[in-house]
Amino acid sequence: MNGNPTLEQVNVGAGLALRATGQWTVHHAPDLEKIVEDTERLTGRPANIVIDVSQVSNLDTFGAWLIERLRRSLTQGGIEPNVAGLSANYASLVNEVRQVKSGVVHKRQRQTLLGMLDGIGRSVVDVGGTLVGLIGMLGAILNALFRVIRHPTTFRFTSMIHHLEQVCWRAVPIVVLITFLIGCIIAQQGIFHFRKFGADVFVVDMLGVLVLRELGVLLVAIMVAGRSGSAYTAELGSMRMREEVDALRTMGFDPTEVLILPRIVALIIAMPILAFLGAMAALYGGGLVAWGYGGVQPDAFLVRLKEAISINHFTVGMVKAPFMALVIGVVACVEGAAVKGSAESLGQHTTASVVKSIFFVIVMDGLFAIFFATINI
Repeated sequence: MNGNPTLEQVNVGAGLALRATGQWTVHHAPDLEKIVEDTERLTGRPANIVIDVSQVSNLDTFGAWLIERLRRSLTQGGIEPNVAGLSANYASLVNEVRQVKSGVVHKRQRQTLLGMLDGIGRSVVDVGGTLVGLIGMLGAILNALFRVIRHPTTFRFTSMIHHLEQVCWRAVPIVVLITFLIGCIIAQQGIFHFRKFGADVFVVDMLGVLVLRELGVLLVAIMVAGRSGSAYTAELGSMRMREEVDALRTMGFDPTEVLILPRIVALIIAMPILAFLGAMAALYGGGLVAWGYGGVQPDAFLVRLKEAISINHFTVGMVKAPFMALVIGVVACVEGAAVKGSAESLGQHTTASVVKSIFFVIVMDGLFAIFFATINI
């Protein structure tokens, strides 16, 4: 006996016995797979089938699963094959494998017009569910804020300072670097095209208005959504996976007040600061390029910039920043609270947090643009 696995078919009266011998272990996986597949394709098999494993010399989890798989595949009309000859050493292993539920195989269906409409409808329902979740989270945050206003000593100031350091101070280098480069690119492209008309100096007008009103705060919001929003979702999702949120509720604390409110307040404070620094960095980068590439002297750049912009342009950008921060924070917290107990769920909701935050930030920027144009600012 070389220990190679076999599965012999023996007719016993009106029934059939499948006698397994040898080592049913993972080391013989290719042979075992072929043996089991060939047996599963049996035609005209009787209802009374016995799987005899009394002569199996060695059995591991892989072999036990193949025996269970064979038993399930040979089940017909509610009559299941019996597994006989199990030793005491292997009985518990086979019984444990038997507890595993077989997965449902979903066959791929042809795409139809009705199926496409069904998918669109489900997507619309999902969007509605997202909006309801955002409104619910916003209501919970406002409720916690009102309680903190009535009892200021309950606000976790230390936690807010910690998150302010994470989302503001530690984000300054990357925000300044990216906005600086964007300012350089805008100035270079503007000079390149304006030069065809002999209007190099007008790049200052474009740079000042675009950076202070729209692009500066929008770029910073997108970076904050990708950096801090995803971090909020991952942190809250990890807490849910470890049941820390449930533990807070058990101890009588409101998770919104303890975990979410300090994060939202920190983000609302940090966003205008980062938007201001980003705008200044973009203007500085644009000024350097205008000087080195376009020949616009620094004093002429500053004079032209002063003439091109007003305090309204700066105000528009600063007004947008806290609202964008609130949207990013609410979306991040909603997705974090929706995380289930798996790493896959955490990854999916973290990705959804970034995508939804960027989408809502851009939509909000468009709404603000329409609003400020309506009131002539």
